[in-house]
Amino acid sequence: MQAGSVRVAPQRWYRGVQGQLARLAVSGVLPIRGLYPKPKSSYPGKTGRLHLEIVSHCWQYAHLQAYQLSSLVQHPPRDMDITMTVYYSEEDTKAVELLTFFAQQQVPNVVWQWRALPKEQLFRRGIGRNHAALNSSADWVWFTDCDVVFHAGALDSLAKELQGCEAPLVYPQEERVTSLLAEDDPLLQNAAQAQIVNLDGTEFITKQITKATGPLQITHGDAAREMGYCDAMSVYQTPAATWQKCYEDRAFRWLLNSQGQPVNVPGVYRIRHIFKGRYTGSATNTSLRSRIRQVQTWWRDRKDK
Repeated sequence: MQAGSVRVAPQRWYRGVQGQLARLAVSGVLPIRGLYPKPKSSYPGKTGRLHLEIVSHCWQYAHLQAYQLSSLVQHPPRDMDITMTVYYSEEDTKAVELLTFFAQQQVPNVVWQWRALPKEQLFRRGIGRNHAALNSSADWVWFTDCDVVFHAGALDSLAKELQGCEAPLVYPQEERVTSLLAEDDPLLQNAAQAQIVNLDGTEFITKQITKATGPLQITHGDAAREMGYCDAMSVYQTPAATWQKCYEDRAFRWLLNSQGQPVNVPGVYRIRHIFKGRYTGSATNTSLRSRIRQVQTWWRDRKDK
């Protein structure tokens, strides 16, 4: 897959300055919104049988991607056509094995679409998302992460909610999440090999969602094709040597001038884990990051059930 022209990476310090300026702009400190394309507040509503493209990224997360793809095999939509797009790197052999396995699964109303990228492009998630946004023919595009699972009825519920919807961006008003799972947790170990795996949905807590966060950004297809995914911000279209923190999620909402409109989509699950496969560096650094993540997650979950 050719993802189109990708900007040549500038010097590291310059990228850092670009990133800081972009975050200052999104936070409102720099009043430069007028320098970027102006989005529409609404787009033509689509009715009837809708086409949704789900866009996911996988780097060293094949054991999570397995649950996402399995959920489409086990709970295929009846009232919506799905294109399941996964961006991955050929260097990730586990991901290659997984996608090869699922390419052989014939699922009604679901089309598999695998998009290989050089890992330097994959590490900047905005590159793949932007490529998908600009090239999608779908009525709606769901930008998600590979740890999100679509349980029974979720996508058909979404099909109903999107009938005639004119909003540029919507999101499920709730999701069900696990606690932070260790690498030896049976749920993760069950997906160590390429296979169809079942998620029974027990031991999850329900979280109320208040905006279209990174894995829950369901975008009107016309808005995606018009605006891309942070296409106007070069820092988020620049390859990187290591996985980059996804600041572009917030920038995307800022560029669309929308935090998203909530929709009722029960059955959206997310598997959370302590160790992030994207962490790089020493064991001490990885352990510290994991511990920080545990504390952050505990604080956010303390009022959820």
